[in-house]
Amino acid sequence: MKHQFLCFLLLLSIPFLCESRFVVEKNSLSVTSPDSIKGAHDCAIGNFGIPQYGGSMAGTVVYPQENQKSCKEFSDFSISFKSQPGALPTFLLVDRGVDCFFALKVWNAQKAGASAVLVADNVDEPLITMDTPEEDAASAKYIENITIPSALVTKGFGEKLKKAISGGDMVNLNLDWREAVPHPDARVEYELWTNSNDECGVKCDMLMEFVKDFKGAAQILEKGGYTQFRPHYITWYCPHAFTLSRQCKSQCINKGRYCAPDPEQDFSSGYDGKDVVVENLRQLCVFKVANETGKPWVWWDYVTDFQIRCPMKEKKYNKECADSVIKSLGIDSRKLDKCMGDPNADSDNPVLKEEQDAQVGKGSRGDVTILPTLVVNNRQYRGKLEKGAVLKALCSGFEETTEPAICLSTEVESNECLGNNGGCWQDKSANITACKDTFRGRVCECPRVDGVQFKGDGYSHCEPSGPGRCTINNGGCWHEERDRHAFSACVDKDSVKCECPPGFKGDGFKKCEDINECKEKKACQCPECSCKNTWGSYECSCSGDLLYMRDHDTCISKTGSQVRSAWAAVWLIMLSLGLAAGGAYLVYKYRLRQYMDSEIRAIMAQYMPLDSQPEVPNHVNDERA
Repeated sequence: MKHQFLCFLLLLSIPFLCESRFVVEKNSLSVTSPDSIKGAHDCAIGNFGIPQYGGSMAGTVVYPQENQKSCKEFSDFSISFKSQPGALPTFLLVDRGVDCFFALKVWNAQKAGASAVLVADNVDEPLITMDTPEEDAASAKYIENITIPSALVTKGFGEKLKKAISGGDMVNLNLDWREAVPHPDARVEYELWTNSNDECGVKCDMLMEFVKDFKGAAQILEKGGYTQFRPHYITWYCPHAFTLSRQCKSQCINKGRYCAPDPEQDFSSGYDGKDVVVENLRQLCVFKVANETGKPWVWWDYVTDFQIRCPMKEKKYNKECADSVIKSLGIDSRKLDKCMGDPNADSDNPVLKEEQDAQVGKGSRGDVTILPTLVVNNRQYRGKLEKGAVLKALCSGFEETTEPAICLSTEVESNECLGNNGGCWQDKSANITACKDTFRGRVCECPRVDGVQFKGDGYSHCEPSGPGRCTINNGGCWHEERDRHAFSACVDKDSVKCECPPGFKGDGFKKCEDINECKEKKACQCPECSCKNTWGSYECSCSGDLLYMRDHDTCISKTGSQVRSAWAAVWLIMLSLGLAAGGAYLVYKYRLRQYMDSEIRAIMAQYMPLDSQPEVPNHVNDERA
């Protein structure tokens, strides 16, 4: 399947390559000594490292006695090119060869202390651009760390340098980038040839990282009117004889007119090339619609957000995810759809047709064949696609004394949350936002407010979670205040949720409607009851002098039965007390009388016998007789 992909990719490239015109970006190299080779010479700027755009560098050329192709680390040979204090920087001259990549030669020289690298060609040919290897994971580790400039020189000039060095001469030269970028006026025009595909390997990763890092600086320059930026996307066309083939149908739109390689290099799985073409077209239209509204810098917001929110690895590289990003940034979706047109139509798409025409070089700019490619003032940028290096290249494109302040500062800072809240979630009523401005650009993260953590994706959704969430804008639940009565659907318990309070019905989030208890016959159902519905409750009254009992849903008399019952209770209590007192008195009287009787009987029994007692004999009278 990968073999079929490579064949198809070659098929797409043939029509373009046959008409290509390559232009190598050069800078000036001037030899100041010895006199035998003194003068100006051309060299081709390497497409990695950091060229000193707008500046120059003087140094001494050194040709190593060992490891002359610089394919191995110089530490293995105990060689160092670090300059001594007060000495000129070292420019290392190495040989071109098929043993290793250009970038590895420069990396090994940088680690050994070289300040710049000159690669001598081994073939008599016009200068070419030294580029980074395609999709090499091992080389990616060192390519991004290359910070010194490099250039390719012709074989003939390389031989002259070697001869002078071997003859004992000190070879001094200047590398000059001051004229590498034209600087005609006070505005710099630049364009970035990019791609929405995020599965194309190392270069795609570097491109996405650059776009995120450079966004802040780009927007400051654009908003200030210092630059005019435009994005571009490369497409190919399928030869007419193959437009009905399975490969063309899966990789192209508009009947084979606009194609892109399969992202996974596998026609049987994953995304197709036509998915990439459609997203490229969408990003072009985002720029076009934003530019018409006077805000072309919104393109940077869309592209960075799409990279973060809609990656291929998470299967989110689709229209639905793109639409959510478009909505969060306030872009007119109707104008966008009109700009994109119908990808299935058997006709030219004006936007993509213009892109194919722009790929062809004009004037001093060659055809665009390398992705990514940055063009500054119609001159292709060469070097590492890194924020500081690119900013330096842009600043070198201004006419002298017209540079903006950003070109004279060491830092670039912009508050990206001020414009459309950075495309992040926000709650205007509670004055809460997920947008956080940082030096490298804004990030969308759900905030923590008063000890309550919000959770969500930070772009379209954030909601409070955990205990205490009802204190933050009612936890995102429904709430309303009327007639000095406030109701909320937020229930702050172990399981926090939104429930309509008693007397209401609804989802608890956006709506809670008042329940009409009277109409739905949920209250005041007694014959004498009269019901009146109120907001969140009801009022029930009874006719005449009756009183409504809410717990029993019934009416009772206010003056009749209620008063009689009260007096009956009073009389019952008084009667009970009277009976208790009378009973106590009778018991007391009976017991007292019984006690008195017993006492009297005892006293009388001592002086006179009672009828019930026998007579006591009188012994006194007997003695006298």
